[in-house]
Amino acid sequence: MNSMTRLHLIRHGQVAGFEQRRYNGHADVALTDLGVEQYHLLKDRLADSHISACYSSDLTRCRIGAGIICEQFGIEPTFRPELREVNIGVWESLTWQEIQSRWPEEWQARLNDLVNYRVPQGENLLDVEARLMPVVREILERHRGQEILLVGHGGVNRIILLAAIGAPLASMFNIEQNYGCLNMIDYYGDGRATVKLLNG
Repeated sequence: MNSMTRLHLIRHGQVAGFEQRRYNGHADVALTDLGVEQYHLLKDRLADSHISACYSSDLTRCRIGAGIICEQFGIEPTFRPELREVNIGVWESLTWQEIQSRWPEEWQARLNDLVNYRVPQGENLLDVEARLMPVVREILERHRGQEILLVGHGGVNRIILLAAIGAPLASMFNIEQNYGCLNMIDYYGDGRATVKLLNG
């Protein structure tokens, strides 16, 4: 029988400025009170699991949640910058409306080619995949047969989920990732992966 490794993959809680669609990227935005509460709800939801390791983006909106959830398991989170959100370059911290107003042609170019278009001083999806997935594979190999928690971001989580189901990066926004959501992916020794829960 193949050993099975379970990844509990969560998106950080609600952040300040959520009322307007904006790209936060690597900006270290704060959680709202609801965002913190969402982590406490996730802590309760995961209480009966057997999580033995936690990895998290090193941005504050993820670090806080990793600490809240891991306390009950007696483990210390490992913070990895490779798990950060997409670096959106000169668009960072701007609303979608501001970007469309200031860079209409570039905005449309990114919509036309989400995978390859790179915002100035930022990353495209191939760049993110190249820094992210080797770390995810390393974590899964290190903790084979265990349950792991990963605290990530909307874009990062979508890339991990797409890889699990064998879907292309162009399908990025066919998957929803709400603030404070839980995904569950089971990985098997023969390389198969099954998404057990999506955007829970």
